[in-house]
Amino acid sequence: MKFINPEGLYDPRPNGYSHVVVADAPGRIIYIAGQGGENASGDLSEDFGAQVDQALRNLHTALAAAGAVHTEVAKVTALIVDHSEARLAIFSKALRAMWGDHPAPACTLIPVTRLALDGMLFEIEAAAIQQQIY
Repeated sequence: MKFINPEGLYDPRPNGYSHVVVADAPGRIIYIAGQGGENASGDLSEDFGAQVDQALRNLHTALAAAGAVHTEVAKVTALIVDHSEARLAIFSKALRAMWGDHPAPACTLIPVTRLALDGMLFEIEAAAIQQQIY
């Protein structure tokens, strides 16, 4: 995959994402359903940051189940209840920590009024691409 942050657009890296991701075919595409901040027992913290951290751990688990890793994620979509600059900062910091020195995926953040479960504040879905090597 090629990660591009073109001149003429602001630098998105401090927020933990890239503007453009190009994946040349052939490859295997993996779609991960929205992962919330609930643990395996279904418990959900009331803390936004804790939900983001758990959701990203859940994303890792879902990717691993498909034989993929986070560095193969091309695109994420995040849903944030009662979005604010403070919540954006928490989310951005978590994304930067997750991808570290690797290029970050393209990302769309959508503020919402509510998610599927009472008390759910954050959800993230992903599309990963595993390039075939010949």
